[in-house]
This record gives sequence, structure tokens and C-alpha cells, in this order.
Amino acid sequence: MSEFRFDGRVAVITGAGRGLGRAYALLLASRGAKVVVNDPGVSMKGIDVDAGPAQEVVQEIRAAGGEAVACTESVATPAGGKAIIDAAMDNYGQIDILIHNAGTVRGASLKEMTQEDFDTVLDVHLRGAFHVVRPAFPIMCKAGYGRVVLTTSIGGLYGSYNQANYSAAKGGLMSLSN
Repeated sequence: MSEFRFDGRVAVITGAGRGLGRAYALLLASRGAKVVVNDPGVSMKGIDVDAGPAQEVVQEIRAAGGEAVACTESVATPAGGKAIIDAAMDNYGQIDILIHNAGTVRGASLKEMTQEDFDTVLDVHLRGAFHVVRPAFPIMCKAGYGRVVLTTSIGGLYGSYNQANYSAAKGGLMSLSN
């Protein structure tokens, strides 16, 4: 069986500095895609910005013979989302694949969850998806090609203990995707 390739394609992956996002970036690059590795390098709670994780993934892709650039903008704002997509356009002139994988976790019971905890998680997971899909979608439509993957969780269907914010965001991603 032949290997599925992404030669000539450009992929933007949010949350690509660690975990699943990193794995997606390395896989797509190993199969020929040019990759925009997006990750501001924040902790799971969304604090302590560090450009290191995105740059390390870029270096690993380049060391293996692939093409990649780092983008440390945050998906949490419309300007950040646009800047992430602009990184693909500025460096490669196109965007073919968008994987929104960025996420934060701020767990607490509903009695103890703050508005900031709720908003911060929705800003990255759900609004962050909109912030990158919105500028990418017209480009993909004009090109006649594009693939969008929004990473979600079973928590979006059934909820998750002490994670009302995360579960609400993941449920919203399923609906946005549909």
C-alpha cells in the first residue's frame, strides 16, 4: 500500500509545540507538507509564554529534511488567529490544511469556577477555532481545496468532571465543525 502524501500542501497546526499537535506537525511534515507550527508555549493553564516548544518542533522538522516555520501568536484573539493564517500565506503563499488543536485546562467545580477560568478556556478552544477558521476558510474556498480539523473530546458530548468550561467548548467545536 502506498503512503498518503501531502507534497505541495501547507498545513497550519495550532497547539503544535507539544502533545498531539506536535505529533500532527511531525507526521504531516514527514509526508511532505510545509508546516506552520503554532504554539505560544503557554502552560496547560494558559500562562507562562515560551517560544521554545514551537521552535523545537520546527528544528526537528527541518533536521528531518522538512519545511516549517514557527508562529507564537495566540488563537485567543481575532488578531492572533489572523496572524497565524498570515504566517502560512506570508511564508508559503497558501493554506491547505488547518488543524486547530490548541487548548488550555482550568478545572474547577461550577461553584468555584471563575468567569476568567470559563472565558480563558472558551477563548482558546472554541473562539480560537473561529479565529483561525474564519480567515482560512475564504482562502480555501478561493483555492477550491481545504481541509479543516477541529480537535474535540468525548467531554463535549457527555461532560467531564470539574470541566464545565472545557466540555462546553468541546461541544461547541463539534457544532462549529458540523
